[in-house]
This record gives sequence, C-alpha cells and structure tokens, in this order.
Amino acid sequence: MKIAVIGTGMVGRNLAAGLHKAGHDVVIGTRDPQQTLARTEPDAMGTPAYPQWQQAHPGVRLLPLAEAGAHGEVIVNASAGAHSLAALEAVGAANLAGKVLLDLALPLDLSQGMPPTLLVANDDSLGEQIQRAFPDARVVKTLNTVFTDVMVDPARVPGEHTIFVAGEDPAAKDTVQRLLRDFGWPQTAIVDLGGIRAARGVEMYSRLYFDLVAVIGNFDFNIAVVRTK
Repeated sequence: MKIAVIGTGMVGRNLAAGLHKAGHDVVIGTRDPQQTLARTEPDAMGTPAYPQWQQAHPGVRLLPLAEAGAHGEVIVNASAGAHSLAALEAVGAANLAGKVLLDLALPLDLSQGMPPTLLVANDDSLGEQIQRAFPDARVVKTLNTVFTDVMVDPARVPGEHTIFVAGEDPAAKDTVQRLLRDFGWPQTAIVDLGGIRAARGVEMYSRLYFDLVAVIGNFDFNIAVVRTK
C-alpha cells in the first residue's frame, strides 16, 4: 500500500519505519525537504536531526507535503496537533479526497510546560476539526493513547491491552485496523468506538496519560479494557 506520513518528528519517523518494515511503500511529507535535510541539531525533544534517520532508512523518501499527499493511498497525520490543520492544508484537499486519513495527533498546549493541556476538548476534538475541514477525507482516529514506541510495537507492553479506532467510514476503519495488525496489534485488542465524535474521549485521555507517565516513570504502558464475555 502507498502511504504518506505527514510529520518528520519522532512519531512520524517511527510510524514510517514500522510501515516500511511491514512492506508498504512509504514516504514522509515535510514543508521544505532541503531545509529538513540540512538540519544538524536535535529538536526540542532531543530527537536526532532528520538526516541521521534518513541515512538509516533510505527506502523511505522525503517529499514536499503536496507530493507526499499525491503519493499516498493512505495519509497518516503524525504532525504536531497544534499545526495539523495547516499541515494538511498544505497537503491539499484534492490529495486527501477519498483517502483514508489516519489521525494520531493530539492538540497539545505546551505553553505552560508539562503536563500539557489541550487546545480543544469536551465539545470538540482535533479529529472532528480535521473531518470538518476536509469532508471528502475518510478520517480515522487511532494510536493517540500510547507512546510512539508502543504504537509500532505493542509487545513492549506485556499482556493484553487496548487500542481504539473512531471514524465515520467503516471501510476506512477496516483499512486502519489492517495497518494496526501490521504493527502487531491483535484484532482482539482493537475497540471500535463508533463515529469521529469519539475522538473527544481518546484525545482527552492524554490528561490521565501524562499523569501516569509521571507516576510510572516511563512510556512503556497502556490501558486495557476488561469486560465480561
């Protein structure tokens, strides 16, 4: 499958590497490839400069956002949530129309430091904003309740644990669930929450998530939905 990952940070890189390893034709989209490839310093999170990652992953091409969008049959939004709408605008509505848009971004507000708050919550969500802005895209919210390493390697967390999907298009959710299985998520771990409105709940979980990070001391955890048969 041809997949375009939007975002060159740690999350985008991990998703791109995992999807490429699973056999997909993956590109990463950025505003200015030359500028991205010219970076030499780690980012604010300490992630090494992109050229180091690119050298280790020559099979994943770096393209301008619009070209990446044209390439992808599936678009993965791994951009920073505060900038996701602008990034997807640069990808282009025509390049998103009719395509599955896997949205894993969180609308985090880091202006007051950690733990972050949310730029949108309760009566709206970033997932819904993206669906409204690009009505012809088939938006599916998923993977935003776990750290990037767990996204692509759920076995880092022992035992049974849960990942969620939410979106209006059943076929789009089927496609996303196939990609989740490529990462190693068993079908029994995937909980379909229904329409894109459910993105509100999974995005707001981030408040508890960052409290748990502070208590546990690392990111290798997840929650499990336990239910009677």
